[in-house]
Amino acid sequence: MRETTPQTIIRLKGAVCRKPEWSMAEPADFELCEGEHIAIVGENGAGKSMLVGMITGRHPLLGHDPFYDFRPSPSKLASENIAYITFRDCYGADNDRTYFLQQRWNQFEIDPETPTVGALLEEAAAFSGIAGEVWFDHYRNSLFETFQIGSLLDKYIILLSSGELRKFQLVKVLLKHPRVLIIDNPFIGLDSPTRAQLCELFEVLASKRYVQMVLVLSRKSDIPQVVTHVVEVSNRRVMPKQPVAEYLHNSGNGQAHVVVGMNHITVRYGARTILKDFSWTVRRGERWALTGENGSGKSTLLSLICADNPQAYACDITLFDHPRGSGESIWDIKRHIGYVSPEMHRAYQRNIPCEKIVASGLKETIGLYERPTEADYQKCRRWMQIFGIEELWGRSFLELSSGEQRLVLLARAFIKDPQLLILDEPLHGLDDRRRKMVRMIIDGFCQNPEKTLLMVSHYEDEFPQCITNRLHLQKTT
Repeated sequence: MRETTPQTIIRLKGAVCRKPEWSMAEPADFELCEGEHIAIVGENGAGKSMLVGMITGRHPLLGHDPFYDFRPSPSKLASENIAYITFRDCYGADNDRTYFLQQRWNQFEIDPETPTVGALLEEAAAFSGIAGEVWFDHYRNSLFETFQIGSLLDKYIILLSSGELRKFQLVKVLLKHPRVLIIDNPFIGLDSPTRAQLCELFEVLASKRYVQMVLVLSRKSDIPQVVTHVVEVSNRRVMPKQPVAEYLHNSGNGQAHVVVGMNHITVRYGARTILKDFSWTVRRGERWALTGENGSGKSTLLSLICADNPQAYACDITLFDHPRGSGESIWDIKRHIGYVSPEMHRAYQRNIPCEKIVASGLKETIGLYERPTEADYQKCRRWMQIFGIEELWGRSFLELSSGEQRLVLLARAFIKDPQLLILDEPLHGLDDRRRKMVRMIIDGFCQNPEKTLLMVSHYEDEFPQCITNRLHLQKTT
């Protein structure tokens, strides 16, 4: 079967600006293809904004204009297909000319004619140019639900928090249904929880294929999981596009942290030897497929990593760059790991609501012994939506089918955004549609080059595309 070439949406080839003050130090190349989400990174003054101006057509070029192919959008105009938002390290939108310093805290001084969030979004929808399309109402409602904007509709725009304002601005732009969304400084001025929430919103946008994103960043550490490729701009020079894992590996001087290190491990149960003189190293960002016949030691191997096997204490094991037994507790280890296995599934014979099962992943308990916060439940809702089980909210775990139970446990494994994802036969009991969905979710999660995956299966077609390494275990004799 011939592989199809991804559609090129935007391309610059040897681009030079007409005005010298907008020019790079050398002709610029840039390409955004279907399925890509790009981070443009570089120091302050490196030329990132100049590149964006060239991409969007704001900086006219000598010779050829940028190449655009916005299909399936019916419009060929860059102005109707590329949306550009720049966030500042201040409160308020770029077009808010009436805002003054203390206005947010002086509600009695607000003009009663000041528009609300709902009014401004209605206005944006009316002028979107697509409001009359039959699918538009569903699209708008889906955006409101995704960004949880309903509770903000009655608020004055100047009373929004920084995080709320960012959500409003994104929804306002997305109501125009752009093909490409360019965001300059998406995380500036946001605290850590709000940055994490924004990253999750980016992932939802990518998963629903609403738009392709180009994020303009000043810090490598700000590159979110959704990014697939990186373009670095340095001294007004545009570097070649790189896969995000390659860029981070190269910019980190090739350092690869050891997530799992096993040195001459032997595990016996009575006269039976499961693993004999076994050594293995897993580095950060690797995605391993583990195979082998029944009884070859796959699950035993994973139990050593998860600190569930008491023989782990007698073995030479390194986890997350730290030797096992150097003072860490089981819970110190487990908080970095998301884990699903047939053994775990059997352990969950509890009459517990599904949302509490998912929330227990944040605390690494079989049951739920702490009352989840509202923020915890928000994470539960997001991950249950991602796995297509939001309708199971409030249902008892024991009332579900085996396949539904497995999806709940998968959501539990992902909810903490683990450094290491261990999936032992994760697709057991799932139908073909849900198997495909879970593989796609795993691939999406592993777009982040910092994430490491260990997955066991007896079926080759169950492994996701992100697999980079393989280990086949043989039964000991």
